[in-house]
Amino acid sequence: MAIEKKAPELMNYSLFCGGCGHGVLLRLICECLEEYGLDKKTIAAIGVGCSCHLKSGISIDLIQSPHGRAAAVATGIRRAEPDKFVFTYQGDGDAYNIGIAETLNAAYRNENICVFTVNNGNFGMTGGQMSWTTMPGQKTATSPSGRNCDLTGIPIKVPELIAYSFTPAYVARGAVTTPAEINKLKGYIKNAFEAQLNNEGYSMVEIMCSCPTNWNLPPIAARQRLIDEVIPYYGLGEIKKRGV
Repeated sequence: MAIEKKAPELMNYSLFCGGCGHGVLLRLICECLEEYGLDKKTIAAIGVGCSCHLKSGISIDLIQSPHGRAAAVATGIRRAEPDKFVFTYQGDGDAYNIGIAETLNAAYRNENICVFTVNNGNFGMTGGQMSWTTMPGQKTATSPSGRNCDLTGIPIKVPELIAYSFTPAYVARGAVTTPAEINKLKGYIKNAFEAQLNNEGYSMVEIMCSCPTNWNLPPIAARQRLIDEVIPYYGLGEIKKRGV
């Protein structure tokens, strides 16, 4: 007999598109906040884009950051309120394209925050424009003939850049594709939480996610594209383990 798992009390109805995966990640974060008893002492800095929907989807204190500046805002929160638990929630366009300076500088300083970045290969909320993570040949609103990497460069792997260039506490990349990968992702989120709770420093978890709306694919087909084409390029797993 199947046991129904109760939704976290922190989680509310959200406005994410059906099948995109943001909702799964939001649930995992809510579960972790409740399991660690952090629901009353958390402040999150959210980016501009699909991450704005956290304002309706989760019952914690949130600060809406200027586009790309969530890591800088989180740094300010953490330094002003050192007893608070602080994380950012951003998309790849927000954290990497618009906010790459803030993202890298927070990692460079090893700020004691958690950074969660959803990588769906485009600017999801503003019309599906090409981002730094868009795959070669992928059609977007600003690459209608497909991304030409000879002109734009190759898709960027920011977690690897941070893990190999700086001294972060923890860096990982997970996905919301299967129950097994979702369970692994929850483990990565817990490691990021524990790194901050133990004052180990900066942690980043990138979440590979589909975008059915802007990929112009049904949710199941978008998920399959993520598995077949996108994840093999980026890879999944722990990039920088804690204590190593």
